[in-house]
Amino acid sequence: MPSIDALADRLSTYLGADQVNLVRRAYFYAEQAHDGQRRRSGEPYVTHPLAVANILADMHMDHQSLMAAMLHDVIEDTGIAKEALSAQFGETVAELVDGVSKLTQMNFETKAEAQAENFQKMAMAMARDIRVILVKLADRLHNMRTLEVLSGEKRRRIAKETLEIYAPIANRLGMHNVRVEFEDLGFKAMYPMRSARIYQAVKRARGNRKEIVNKIEQSLGHCLAVDGIEGDVSGRQKHIYGIYKKMRGKRRAFNEIMDVYAFRIVVDKVDTCYRVLGAVHNLYKPLPGRFKDYIAIPKANGYQSLHTTLFGMHGVPIEIQIRTREMEEMANNGIAAHWLYKSSDDEQPKGTHARARQWVKGVLEMQQRAGNSLEFIESVKIDLFPDEVYVFTPKGRIMELPKGSTAVDFAYAVHTDVGNSCIACRINRRLAPLSEPLQSGSTVEIVSAPGARPNPAWLNFVVTGKARTHIRHALKLQRRSESISLGERLLNKVLNGFDSALESIPADRIHAMLAEYRLEQIEDLLEDIGLGNRMAYVVARRLLATEGEQLPSPEGPLAIRGTEGLVLSYAKCCTPIPGDPIVGHLSAGKGMVVHLENCRNISEIRHNPEKCIQLSWAKDVTGEFNVELRVELEHQRGLIALLASSVNAADGNIEKISMDERDGRISVVQLVVSVHDRVHLARVIKKLRALTGVIRITRMRA
Repeated sequence: MPSIDALADRLSTYLGADQVNLVRRAYFYAEQAHDGQRRRSGEPYVTHPLAVANILADMHMDHQSLMAAMLHDVIEDTGIAKEALSAQFGETVAELVDGVSKLTQMNFETKAEAQAENFQKMAMAMARDIRVILVKLADRLHNMRTLEVLSGEKRRRIAKETLEIYAPIANRLGMHNVRVEFEDLGFKAMYPMRSARIYQAVKRARGNRKEIVNKIEQSLGHCLAVDGIEGDVSGRQKHIYGIYKKMRGKRRAFNEIMDVYAFRIVVDKVDTCYRVLGAVHNLYKPLPGRFKDYIAIPKANGYQSLHTTLFGMHGVPIEIQIRTREMEEMANNGIAAHWLYKSSDDEQPKGTHARARQWVKGVLEMQQRAGNSLEFIESVKIDLFPDEVYVFTPKGRIMELPKGSTAVDFAYAVHTDVGNSCIACRINRRLAPLSEPLQSGSTVEIVSAPGARPNPAWLNFVVTGKARTHIRHALKLQRRSESISLGERLLNKVLNGFDSALESIPADRIHAMLAEYRLEQIEDLLEDIGLGNRMAYVVARRLLATEGEQLPSPEGPLAIRGTEGLVLSYAKCCTPIPGDPIVGHLSAGKGMVVHLENCRNISEIRHNPEKCIQLSWAKDVTGEFNVELRVELEHQRGLIALLASSVNAADGNIEKISMDERDGRISVVQLVVSVHDRVHLARVIKKLRALTGVIRITRMRA
């Protein structure tokens, strides 16, 4: 096991003597705090924080991160308060330790909820100081390295969480080395047999390939020497989990993946990278469409490199990455490399660090908008994407988005208000559907309107966590305002039947009822009524304190306009349309569902004032309503075209059509037609009846 003295010697190569002593002090404090505690393996507990600090030392992290690594389990496992750490080591270190510590003294219904809450707390601490996540990643990495002492069930759970959350976070922060180790260790714990077989196959393949790899390496080195370019050429090793993912994702055999030879060329300056590219393209022919310039346009996690694929000797494909030494350090350690290159505390974050800050800011915004911790963690998982597309705003600014993103994702990436008011888009100056996936290099322009609102259907195709979270949040607000409005109308309708109104109810009685229902404000009560969670009839009786008396029925039905939004829906069993006699069924959590008065599905509760309310259509009702028709007619050629043109002639629209043959002579066609009201439906039926051979037309009901 590494000792504190060995760590101090390593740290002295890049930290000052005072800073190394502070790290030592933190170690001895942790050693005392964890005195008597042991790990599952039987070792003294302090070996774990020391190993975590060693991982951070490999990344050349600053002294405060190393001190936090030494102390990261002190608050949680030893009962020492955050204030005590603050007094001993300063506010910054105490905040880092608190951010890394798990949530305690809280009871959660499920393990998933506990993990989600835990991650939510860590995300908030990350926003204050990004080093929290680096200490957490190092802590998780050492735990993954020592997984074998745990039970199989626990091993698989921790490995799954690592592959789903921590490996993608390491990738998002550009920390390639940590990500690769997470993935390989997680894969080994989740699928030990698969991991062992691929490992053995890789070992054999590398032995057989040694000669070809050496030949290619020599020819690349000679090529650079001829052009007077200094650079290090090395073969790149594919990691076990990466091979497994490619075999599964691309459905390829192991040999097909191992047939590609990968090399990295590291040079001193950016302009030399492009000279090397020219030299290797002269040596071997490049494969068209396989060149990527991540130096001019870096990946979202700050990764920079030139990628090209060549036809080597005997047609062997060769993948080459060309980058500078600083890019190599950034590619391997990502945001952690920032502290190595940071010259002063006042320096503004740039490159990888600025991108990481931007991502964390987005995570915090999602956390504030999410309904609960599980919804938040789902959004974050979506956002930890491995591939990006690069698109342009009309003014030429580059936007990075995950693969498969749509114009709606782009709109929310520009600004939340742009997303919320988006109604259409132009991709490369042509009007396109909002659901069309964006391609790299496209120019995207959003058409917005002041009164527009997010469409629930967007949730079916958006890709980014930010878009998903903001759409859900906007829909919740919209649903709340619509529920309050409907709830107020329903309550006033019942109160009017007793010659009263909500405005005339004394405030103290309203407050007493809110206290009884454990609600904070009258809007919460109205929302509950609108959503069908409470019955207006019951609430009205309680407000008027006539518990023993029967409240008279409300006079006249409640008029609906068809624009009530998310809290009012139309039953699919009887498909009511304006002009039909209707009733409203209050369904808990769904609001009001409109049925035909004689619908069989509500016949048992039809006269229960707590479940159903009499409705009527308002004069200004708007919108289109679907009706199902059954048309029986003699079989003839071009039948579907005839029906479609007849419906179209009556200004109707066919939403769905299906046909059965009853016998060789008679056909039965089921049509779903959208109409404005009963008068419009009558016009459509009249046009259909005019067709030759129509025997019967029936409107379908449950």
